[in-house]
Amino acid sequence: MTSIIKLLSPRLANQIAAGEVVERPASVIKELLENSIDAGATRLDVEADEGGVKLMRVRDNGKGISRDDLPLALSRHATSKIYELDDLEAVATLGFRGEALASISSVSRLLITANPTDDVSQGWSARSEGRDMETELMPAPHPRGTSVEVRDLFFNTPARRKFLRTEKTEFNRLEDVVKRLALSHFDVAFSLTHNGRALHQWRAASTRVECERRVGQICGAAFMENALYVEVERAGLKLWGWVALPAFSRSQADLQHFYVNGRAIKDKLVTHAVRQAYQDVLFHGRHPAYVLYLELDPATVDVNVHPTKHEVRFRDSRLVHDFLFRTLHHALADVRPQDQLEKTAIEPATSGATAGEFGPQSSLGLAVPSSRMQASQPFAPGMSNPGQVGEQLQHYGALHQGVGPASMASMAPESDDEMPPLGFAIAQLKGVYILAENAQGLVVVDAHAAHERITYERMKAAFEGEGLKAQPLLVPESIPVSEKEAGLAESHAELFASLGFGVERAGPETLLIRQIPVILGQAKVEQLVRDVLSDLAEHGTSDRIRTHINELLSTMACHGSVRANRKLTIPEMNALLRDMEATERSGQCNHGRPTWFLQSMDALDKMFLRGQ
Repeated sequence: MTSIIKLLSPRLANQIAAGEVVERPASVIKELLENSIDAGATRLDVEADEGGVKLMRVRDNGKGISRDDLPLALSRHATSKIYELDDLEAVATLGFRGEALASISSVSRLLITANPTDDVSQGWSARSEGRDMETELMPAPHPRGTSVEVRDLFFNTPARRKFLRTEKTEFNRLEDVVKRLALSHFDVAFSLTHNGRALHQWRAASTRVECERRVGQICGAAFMENALYVEVERAGLKLWGWVALPAFSRSQADLQHFYVNGRAIKDKLVTHAVRQAYQDVLFHGRHPAYVLYLELDPATVDVNVHPTKHEVRFRDSRLVHDFLFRTLHHALADVRPQDQLEKTAIEPATSGATAGEFGPQSSLGLAVPSSRMQASQPFAPGMSNPGQVGEQLQHYGALHQGVGPASMASMAPESDDEMPPLGFAIAQLKGVYILAENAQGLVVVDAHAAHERITYERMKAAFEGEGLKAQPLLVPESIPVSEKEAGLAESHAELFASLGFGVERAGPETLLIRQIPVILGQAKVEQLVRDVLSDLAEHGTSDRIRTHINELLSTMACHGSVRANRKLTIPEMNALLRDMEATERSGQCNHGRPTWFLQSMDALDKMFLRGQ
């Protein structure tokens, strides 16, 4: 009887493997550059023709490959990076599977030239053109390092070639790969040439200033002008990098770079933690921008989850999530107007709280919010009264009435050094905007948005101080759940209790809700608990309850804040400016809209052609 199970030929096996590794020119460049970085290269030169389809060439100054190792380098699952199982469980290199060169050579005409010595004459090259593991070795002068040349991608698999996009699209993706790697390895110099035209030259960076220069070149000067530098190390985890101010939000998630031990990843847990850190300050539908680096023990993260190595799995996902969230949450909360204005001292023409892509520009060059929230409707039926949050919270009211208009002349400082960050009020425009003069120029403040944030932060602080008051239910609410969800609720009982919920397991697939927070008396408790369990299953933690409470406090703060068209006195306006300077997240209202903008004197002079 004829056997129907047969071994694949080496060529076919390589081409099947190429389907996982080689999708387009960009994936070839990624594999080649990662190999070069793993080889200790400090300089990488990348050339491409016709989007990389006709030619891709990567040259490095790494440790090179010996003559005897060249044929092995083109074999499947041949690598110098791991030797046993323990190595796989603590991968510290970008590449490790050993199938990249074999897969690439099976669908292209590949030439690799290398030299592990300082003697140029000791170089050798190996050529492979989609054949069955056949390589041609020949002497080839080459300095220390390796050059890989890939020509005619998919020349022997035309069906795959049909799926490639236009030359411009393919090159843009290739360029993105080079940029991502340049962002993660500052100690390596990069160059990129396309169709004979030099496009990028990035020198190796060692200082923070040099690193920020490279980030600005790749992500744009506007990003760096609106970015905060963070660096925190705790519990074996280190997070450092740059996060953009909320006002520099994006319409798409196109400026988000996250690296784990130097490897670029896209991870749901990371995205959720970052999003949660921005939730109180980000305008609806907008996306944060960041370039962040997480460093941890390689043994605590599995990078062998996906063929493209874009995804990872953390051993303690909850620890990582909480660390990311708390670090970024505190970094954003600590920003004050003074911090934003310090950036304008470097670049006077840039506003202290720029809009990024926030909205259209007004005639003054100030970003205009795309919509204005009208806070005139009454409290929603069944919503907790602000008095329940804490009777000590008073309406903003007189606004520091101790300062009278007659004393305003004495408030003017003798020099700009004595001027408060947001300066002193000089007028109110249309009952909506406060106009103030500071050391840099003109500050425009949305009075309602600013007061809303101040009131909201005070309500949150008072609420935290009083604690979450809980009320027992006269009749416990029974919720049918899966056995897995019941187990999650049981193991996270302390989390529910800390948020005012009494949740206990009443059976293999049943939960009982015995008490809830007073402020959530009118909430849909069953759906909220189910959402929390869903978060726990996916992320190991949940902020649903806290978010729901904050949404209620935010609404209360909005209704209790200064309304548009209310005339404020000069002392009232100045009191609001001083409170903004002392309040967390005062650069945005509760809905993520900016609260103030700066128009510098330099910008005003240019607008009116002064000195020209």
